[in-house]
Amino acid sequence: MQDETIITTSKIGQRLDAIVKKEQVSYLMFDTGQIPMVSTITIGRSSDNDVVIDNKLASRHHAVIQKIKDDYYIKDLGSTNGTFLNGETIPKDKYVKLGHQDTISIGKTNLTIG
Repeated sequence: MQDETIITTSKIGQRLDAIVKKEQVSYLMFDTGQIPMVSTITIGRSSDNDVVIDNKLASRHHAVIQKIKDDYYIKDLGSTNGTFLNGETIPKDKYVKLGHQDTISIGKTNLTIG
């Protein structure tokens, strides 16, 4: 939404108009609740993960969310059935940037970035 107080015909107004405010990622929502986004979040079937997914389609150590500088990234840890971001398979062992309202699917479980 454009701020009506910015006059976009001036050079400064055009520069201000081009600035896009970045929504901060603050939590990870899933069916049993939500957890705050921290520097590292592990996801999988094993009880030693930060987010435990009780689903046979999830690997014991399935994926990790990692904060790098000011952004969050997800990486599949070589899972058997893959990790999906907004319906697309993410490559194994590659970091993929997460954004506000992205949906991570592991097995039949969906996690939403809030």
